[in-house]
Amino acid sequence: MSSMTDIIFLLLIFFMLTSNFVTPTALPVNLPSSTKGSIVMQKVSVTITSDLKYYVNDQPTSLETLRTDLTQALGGTEEGQGVVVLNVDKSVPVEYLVKVGGIASDLKAKISIATITNE
Repeated sequence: MSSMTDIIFLLLIFFMLTSNFVTPTALPVNLPSSTKGSIVMQKVSVTITSDLKYYVNDQPTSLETLRTDLTQALGGTEEGQGVVVLNVDKSVPVEYLVKVGGIASDLKAKISIATITNE
């Protein structure tokens, strides 16, 4: 009987370690939901709040200085290896998401949009 509890304990640990980890952001953003999610190794986080304030790695910025801030944040990565995770409030119009995505794409970074998964 004790070997059975050991196996169950090991399975519990395995499932706890392989489950999805949630990376909370410190900024109040209502993320849109999706049916499928995957974990992306977060390198640079760009947040757009509902009142259209921009943040790069939780540091306030503006749309005009976003390109230079992203260039500095992606400075240590090889070209094409940088990852930008977009945390955009679901009430923000898509045009702002596209502008930030275009800037990140111009810098040869991979782009991922953060969502809340519905399971």
